Amino acid sequence: MKLNHFIDTNKGISCLVILGLMAWFARWDNPAAWVYLALHGTYGLLWVMKTRLFPDARWTRKTSLWFGLVAWGALTLYWIPAYLLIRYDVQVPFWLLAVAISLNLFGVFFVFSADMQKFTALKLRPDQLITDGMFALARNINYFGELLIYTAFALLAMTWLAFVPLTLFIIFFWIPNMARKDKILSGLPGFKEYKQRTKAFFPFLF
Repeated sequence: MKLNHFIDTNKGISCLVILGLMAWFARWDNPAAWVYLALHGTYGLLWVMKTRLFPDARWTRKTSLWFGLVAWGALTLYWIPAYLLIRYDVQVPFWLLAVAISLNLFGVFFVFSADMQKFTALKLRPDQLITDGMFALARNINYFGELLIYTAFALLAMTWLAFVPLTLFIIFFWIPNMARKDKILSGLPGFKEYKQRTKAFFPFLF
C-alpha cells in the first residue's frame, strides 16, 4: 500500500469523527463545534482532493502495513482539540471564532498553493530548485500553512492541552523533515544562495 492511503483515510474521515463526537456528547447547540466541524472536516476532504489532483511524491511512495498504521494512529492525535472542545462544551467567544477562521483560511491558502506550485514546477522542470512564488517566502511554506491550520483548531478548544499534538508533530516530524529537505536540496545548483535569502519556516522571521 501507499502511504497516502493511510493519510488520506485518516484526514478524510475527520468530518465523521467530529460528527460522531457531537452526537455522542449531544453538542448540537454549540456554535464552536459546528465551526470546528466546518474547518477541520472540510480541510480533511480538501486534502483527499489534493492527493487526487496534485499529489505530493512523499506521500505516494509504498510503505509497509505496520508503518502505515503507525502513521494513521499518529494522525489521530490531531482529533484531540475536537474532543476537548466537544467533550467539555467549550463556549468560544465570537472574536476567537473569527481569529480561528482567518488563520485556517490563510493556512489552507499557503498549503495548497505551495503544493500546487511544487507539483507543477517539478513536472515542467524535474530536479530543479524551486525558488520563486510561494517558495520565495520560506523554504517550508507548506509547513507554515499547516501551523496556521492546526493552531486554528487548537485555539477553539481554549486549553493548552489542545496544542500538545501540534507541538509533538513539530518537534518529532516537521523539524527533522525540514532539516532532511535542506540536506537533499543542498546538492542542487543555487541552493546556497537560495538558503541565504530565505527563511526556513516563518516568512520574514528567523
